[in-house]
Amino acid sequence: MKYIEAGIGNTWIVRTETELEDGAEIEQKGVIMPIIYHSAYARIWIGKTVFIADTKEGFKKTRKSRRAFKCVVGIASYRSEAERERRD
Repeated sequence: MKYIEAGIGNTWIVRTETELEDGAEIEQKGVIMPIIYHSAYARIWIGKTVFIADTKEGFKKTRKSRRAFKCVVGIASYRSEAERERRD
């Protein structure tokens, strides 16, 4: 999956985070194309608690091990075949 996010609390105001098949993540500044829409979401992270509202998965509340403050909106995208071949 690929997550295109805009908001505060990340390294950049607009960023793309790509999850690789092996579980590793790549974070890049800006929007990395192509976007193959999966869902839209809003995420608020206060302390160790994260609230997520997602158009496909509904509302979730999770806990993280580290403390942070983030407020972002984003689009979850499938990775294209070309991206999978290039990075994995």
